[in-house]
Amino acid sequence: SKILYPYVDSGKGLPFNFTDLYGKVSFNGSNGSKLSVFGFNYTDQVNYQALSNLNWTQTGFGSNFVVIPSSSPVLIEGNFDYSSYKINVAEPDMSPQSSGVNGFNMGLTFTYFMGKNEIKYGLDIAATKTSLDLFNSVNREINQSNNSTEMDGFLKTKLISSNGKLVVEPGVRLQYYASLPQFSFEPRLGVKYNVTKTFRLKAAAGIYTQNLISSTSQLEVVDLFYGFLSSPQNLQSTFTSQNGKVSNVTSNLQKADHLVFGFEYDFLKHFTLNVEAYEKFFNEILELNPYKLYDNSPTNNSIPDYLKDDFLVETGTAKGFDFLLKYEYKHLSVWTVYSYGKVLLWDGQISYPPNFDRTNSVNLVLSYDFGKDLDWEVGARWNYGSGFPFTQNQGFYESLNLNNNLNANVNTANGSLGVLYGQENGARLPDYNRLDLSIKKKFVLSVNSTLDVGAGVTNAYDRQNIFYFDRITYQRVNQLPIMPTMNVDWTF
Repeated sequence: SKILYPYVDSGKGLPFNFTDLYGKVSFNGSNGSKLSVFGFNYTDQVNYQALSNLNWTQTGFGSNFVVIPSSSPVLIEGNFDYSSYKINVAEPDMSPQSSGVNGFNMGLTFTYFMGKNEIKYGLDIAATKTSLDLFNSVNREINQSNNSTEMDGFLKTKLISSNGKLVVEPGVRLQYYASLPQFSFEPRLGVKYNVTKTFRLKAAAGIYTQNLISSTSQLEVVDLFYGFLSSPQNLQSTFTSQNGKVSNVTSNLQKADHLVFGFEYDFLKHFTLNVEAYEKFFNEILELNPYKLYDNSPTNNSIPDYLKDDFLVETGTAKGFDFLLKYEYKHLSVWTVYSYGKVLLWDGQISYPPNFDRTNSVNLVLSYDFGKDLDWEVGARWNYGSGFPFTQNQGFYESLNLNNNLNANVNTANGSLGVLYGQENGARLPDYNRLDLSIKKKFVLSVNSTLDVGAGVTNAYDRQNIFYFDRITYQRVNQLPIMPTMNVDWTF
């Protein structure tokens, strides 16, 4: 519509397209046992002429069940799932990038109830195939395809003191990464103490590992491409810490220690305040190598690892706090959430904030039910986020690729446009904010059938939030404009 979007070609419409298909069937037993089967297919595409073409698909199916044996204090849960994810992005004057991850996982969990206490234990098995194909900032190709298998067993207990004030949840996870191969022992602990009926303290700590990495280029202003890879190869053999200590890299398994502390406070009858502070120590994480200039081949043995490996090892910390104030009275619910965070990584050369580091984030959510039968609902959500970091341009130069012709005349050869980058992630993108509104009416058709009819508007005041920026042409593309919607949900 030219009324809403006067700047859009009426023949082509908005450059966003998506199709979401989801289905689920549940079978419920009289004693609480349940079997659910589901499937989904999501297809999304963003196509900006002369800028970029991004599309990704997600497909999956699976099932889960809950069995409650009669006259037994045991709950049995299980699942089997398969999913596939693919992403492709093409930008002018750049090589196409693609990535995919698919696999299955299945698990079995047993929960044994002992009065107020409980014990939970189980097994999980997952098999994953990943592929990644992209070119870095100096046009060096990174192409890997890996298969991985993971198995783990876990044990978690919930112990409540006789007076109900102290709740302790110790646990342990035994993880085996067969493709590495490596075994990981991961203890976890959660504690909650009810000081009074309205004031509660809580804390948690744990050791965590992960085999899957997400690869993004820190040298894009806004990186649209998120690739995934498991068990990455071509990794450096040594790592230099910030204090100059050199150590051997013995594993490509990512490791982190987590600490969380907080409290909950109920006041003025209808208010709840929840505050949590956290710190995460990244002992080892893996990232796409922005310094790669050479191929990792026998002819380059004298070249330092960090100039020829596809991936590099990093360490770092993430710290911050979350503040949640909740008000609920009768049919009105209001949530106010503020988060502060700071992430710093060390890659062996420099310390920098990664591109997902967002210092300030605010969410305001309101929901109100009204009407004779409370069959009307209005909602609003306002979100604010401070800018993500990005690397600025320092200049441009003519890049000559002489790898295949060392006798070329550099005085007459024609090169491509090269970018001289500034300090990595040394600047911040503009802030983000958006208001969404909705209203819904419920119609009861029968005992087992209801119809919800609603309307809403996304980005109600048409805020121009950045989506993409081309550092060569300096063209900017914004996120979703104001977008009115109507929807009908039929439950039967």
